[in-house]
Amino acid sequence: MWKEEDNKLKRTLTFKDFKQAMAFMNQVAEVAEEMDHHPWWSNVYNTIEVELTTHDAGNTITEKDYKLADKIDQLYDIIKSS
Repeated sequence: MWKEEDNKLKRTLTFKDFKQAMAFMNQVAEVAEEMDHHPWWSNVYNTIEVELTTHDAGNTITEKDYKLADKIDQLYDIIKSS
């Protein structure tokens, strides 16, 4: 689940392997590009750390972050159920 911390939405996502994690990151990248709202994230093997904040609003959480978080959750649910 997402948590609010340091003016950011944060979540850790775990996958079955590196390939699945990278496929997920590519899917999120497409959505983020469409929204023109890009996450800070890192990947180590099967774990992705995501942080969302809106730079244009002074590095704080805005509706854009909640919308992207919702999209990420939807994609995560799909990839985890496959």
